[in-house]
Amino acid sequence: MSSPPPLAGGTEGPGALRPLLDTVLDALRDGATARGGPLPAGGPHTVTTRLRALAGDPLPDHGTGPDTALRTLVHALAEGAADPAEPLCAAHLHCPPLALATAADLAASALNPSMDSWDQAPAASALEALVTDALAHEVYGDTPGTDRPRHPAALVTTGGTEANQLALLLAREAHAGGGPVQLVTGAGAHHSLPRAAWLLGLPEPVTVPAPTGTLDPAALDEALTDLPGPKLVAATAGTTDAGLIDPLDEIADLCDRHGARLHIDAAYGAGLLFSPTRRTHLTGLDRAATVTLDLHKLGWQPVAAGLLAVRDTTDLDALTHQADYLNADDDTEAGLPDLLGRSLRTTRRPDILKIAVTLKALGRTGLGALVDQVCDQAQEFADTIDAHPGFDLYDTPTLSTVLFRPHGAPDAHIAHIRRTLLTQGRAVLGRAHLDGKLWLKATLLNPHTQSGDLAQLLKLVEGSTPR
Repeated sequence: MSSPPPLAGGTEGPGALRPLLDTVLDALRDGATARGGPLPAGGPHTVTTRLRALAGDPLPDHGTGPDTALRTLVHALAEGAADPAEPLCAAHLHCPPLALATAADLAASALNPSMDSWDQAPAASALEALVTDALAHEVYGDTPGTDRPRHPAALVTTGGTEANQLALLLAREAHAGGGPVQLVTGAGAHHSLPRAAWLLGLPEPVTVPAPTGTLDPAALDEALTDLPGPKLVAATAGTTDAGLIDPLDEIADLCDRHGARLHIDAAYGAGLLFSPTRRTHLTGLDRAATVTLDLHKLGWQPVAAGLLAVRDTTDLDALTHQADYLNADDDTEAGLPDLLGRSLRTTRRPDILKIAVTLKALGRTGLGALVDQVCDQAQEFADTIDAHPGFDLYDTPTLSTVLFRPHGAPDAHIAHIRRTLLTQGRAVLGRAHLDGKLWLKATLLNPHTQSGDLAQLLKLVEGSTPR
C-alpha cells in the first residue's frame, strides 16, 4: 500500500511544501509570460477553450502526480488571469496583493486553523482579537458615551458585502421590538446594501438623490423628517463608480437630529485612515455606529480581508450563539474564548494573519505612503486627461478612481472601446454611468504603475475609438 500524500503542517510540512512551491512559482512566472499582458486575448470563448485544452480531464481515473497537476493548472490559471499587478489592469477595486501578505496567507493555509472555536485556533484567535482591536481604535479612537465609556471592536468578514450585511443585521437587532428598520441610502451606495435589506426582510430602502455623486444632505433631511419608526442611514466613503466620499460629518449631524442610526460603508475609503494628509477626508467616520472596511482594496491584501468596526461592542451581543461542541457553557466559564459571536460563519480562515503581517511590516507610515502614492497617481492621470483635447474628465479624483471618455463619443462607442481592449488582451478598464453618460473607469491601486503606463493607456483608448 502506498503512503498517503504529505501534509502541509507539522514539522515535516515545510519540507514537503518547498519543492511544490518552486513548481508553483515557476508556473506563475511561465503563465504570466505566456499571457504577455494584463489579461488573455481572445474573449470568453477563446479563454475557455484554451483553459479546457490545458487543464484536460478534471477528474481522471489515475492522477498525474502533484508536480504535473500544479505545473499544468497554475500555469493555465496564470496564463488566463486578469492580473491586477499589470499596470493596464485597472478596472475594479481589485488590488495587486503584496508579496509579504501572500506569503503570510500561505502560512494560514498550511496551518489551517478554523476560527470557530479556541481549540482549533489558539494563537490565531488571540492574534485576531489583538489586531481587530487596534483597527477598531484606528476608526474610533477613544469614543466616550454620554453615560458610560464605549469600547469599539471589529469583526473579520469576507469583504464589504458581508460587512454591510452584518451592519444591517446589528441595526435591525438594536431596534428589535420598535418596528422594522428603514434603510436610507444615497443613489451612489453599494449594491450590497439594498441586497442586504432584502436578505434580512427589511422594507425597500429609501434612496436619496446624489446629484453631484454624493448624498445630498438637504434631501436626506427631508427624507428623515417624513419617515416614521427606526431609521438606518448608510453613507459611503468611497463610491464604487467614482471613489467619492459623502459629507460624513453633516450626515452624522442629521442622524443625531432625527434619531437615526448611522452606518458608513468605507470599504474603499477607509485606507485614508493611514494617510496623515488625506485622513481629514474621513472626518465624521467615528460618529457612525458601524463602519465597513476592506483591506483587499486600499490595503493590498489577497482576498478576503474585510472588517466591520462597531463603536460599541455591546452591539455584538446580538450575534451570540451557542453550539455545545464549540462553545459549551462550562468551557466558556472556565476561560476558553467564545468565537461563535465573532461571525455568522462557522468555519472561517485566519485572514487576520496576512493583515497582521502587513501592519507589522509596513506600519501606519508605510501603508499611508502606498495610499498617497496611488491617490497622487490618480491626480496626475486626471491632470493629463484634463489637458488633453481629445478626452473629457469627469471630475478631480477624491481617491484613486479616474473617470474619462473620448470627447464627443457616444455611449455605444465607449462600451465598444472597453470590450475591444478586453478582447485584445491589452487593457482592463471599468465602466460607470454618471451624469447621464457612460464613462471609462481607471481604478489605480498598483503603486508600481508609472506615468508612461498611463500614457500608453490613453493611446490604446485613442486607437480603439471608432471613427
